[in-house]
Amino acid sequence: MANTLNRRLEVTVISGEDLRINDRPIKNNAFVTVKADCGSPWSHDSTKPDDQGESYPYWDEKLHVDLPAGSRHLVVEVLRRSSSAGDRPVGTAWIPVSDFIYTNYARFLSYRLRDAKGLRNGIINISVRVVSSSCKESLSCKGCSSSSSPSVPEFGMPADREKNSGTVTGVPVWYPDGWKT
Repeated sequence: MANTLNRRLEVTVISGEDLRINDRPIKNNAFVTVKADCGSPWSHDSTKPDDQGESYPYWDEKLHVDLPAGSRHLVVEVLRRSSSAGDRPVGTAWIPVSDFIYTNYARFLSYRLRDAKGLRNGIINISVRVVSSSCKESLSCKGCSSSSSPSVPEFGMPADREKNSGTVTGVPVWYPDGWKT
């Protein structure tokens, strides 16, 4: 089995702004789930519903999420809990991993939420910090990578092992005649 790098994230869900369902402000019981875009369906964490904030909820809760190697986004979804209709989606933000993964400190981020139709539907304010990185030998740690390479490096792609045992990382640079790596 392959060794891959998993990261443990601490996501502090701070607040939401102007949350709506069917173009009407929500009344209460908004909560947030956070997960990796390619993690296990059971690998997510959620806040408690805010019963007082109406369309401007405030949670200030720390959630912990595993980010498998190969993940490109952190998915933050705001839902509203209702006893009659169950959990109704309010909006979702797909946060690129590159927005927070290359730093060793907490990043405070605000993202526009989009509803199921892709329309703007409020803002989510969060803080993301990489708590730890760990290498595990298990199938559940493989992430999204479907390649048959023996290992997935932390960044970049595997180099030719016969010539160099390092990792190759390309940084795209814009030139007048197009992108170069």
